[in-house]
Amino acid sequence: MKRHFMMFAAYNRWANTRIYDAAADLTDDEFRRDVGAAFGSMMGTLNHVLVADRIWMKRFTGEGDAPTQLDTILHKDLPELRAAREAEDRRISGWVENLGAEDLAGRFTYITVTDMRTISQRLSPALGHFFNHQTHHRGQAHTILTMLGRQSVVLDLVYFQRTEEGRAYA
Repeated sequence: MKRHFMMFAAYNRWANTRIYDAAADLTDDEFRRDVGAAFGSMMGTLNHVLVADRIWMKRFTGEGDAPTQLDTILHKDLPELRAAREAEDRRISGWVENLGAEDLAGRFTYITVTDMRTISQRLSPALGHFFNHQTHHRGQAHTILTMLGRQSVVLDLVYFQRTEEGRAYA
């Protein structure tokens, strides 16, 4: 399981880089434009993914800043947001690399953001959700790009597995 999650941490870094590269070609107006997506704009969507990752990492590790609202805008400017995203991706990869079998089989407890319930669950299924959540919202970012008349971005896991880094996991 550890290798599986290491692959997803590496894949997320790769896919996030591709989405951020595509977002860098947007004008500031396009980046901020509410196109009716779940979090409005590309800015809102990319911020949400970072917000959710910080919330989950705080739950997993007990460390770091965790916003209390899922629609928090941490950074309005793409370069600052990208730097924060890259730092968070490094944090995620480093943490996953240090997990042991006991950690992955273990449980953790946290309080939900949306309705303040206490949840206790196993780490492995929560990590599955954690990585799937990023994929879900990157799909929305992909749609925002095409809605704005931009090229789609290839984000499929299999394409990552065909890269030099990804072949180690294929």
